[in-house]
Amino acid sequence: MKLLTRDTDYAIMALRFIAQSKKEKVTVAELVKELDIPKPFLRKILQILNQRKLLKSYKGQAGGFSLAKTEKKINLVDLIEIFQGEIEFANCIFKNYVCPQLATCKVKEKMDNIQEYVIAELKSVTLDSLIHKKK
Repeated sequence: MKLLTRDTDYAIMALRFIAQSKKEKVTVAELVKELDIPKPFLRKILQILNQRKLLKSYKGQAGGFSLAKTEKKINLVDLIEIFQGEIEFANCIFKNYVCPQLATCKVKEKMDNIQEYVIAELKSVTLDSLIHKKK
């Protein structure tokens, strides 16, 4: 099981680079060159981040991308859910059937507790925390 897929990883890399850039906007060409991410994958990821309002897009010859939210407001849960869907550790094997053990299932109870903990930890990992070392 992978926690982060390639798309999520590329999104993190691109957002970090844009956030760390001293420029008002960063071009796709700069991102491709600096991050060594294939252009078709990167363009798709940037478009999704723009649609989800994490990036602002500027069109034309002087176009590029900038952050639409502050670094502290973008976290790993946001990115995982955008590119991978809802975080879910345990799902009853009976997808179209309500399990009669659901209310008393100890495995589901434990997995739900673990899931809550992991989601809270992932929410604490912000773009800001991936850029700046905390002392």
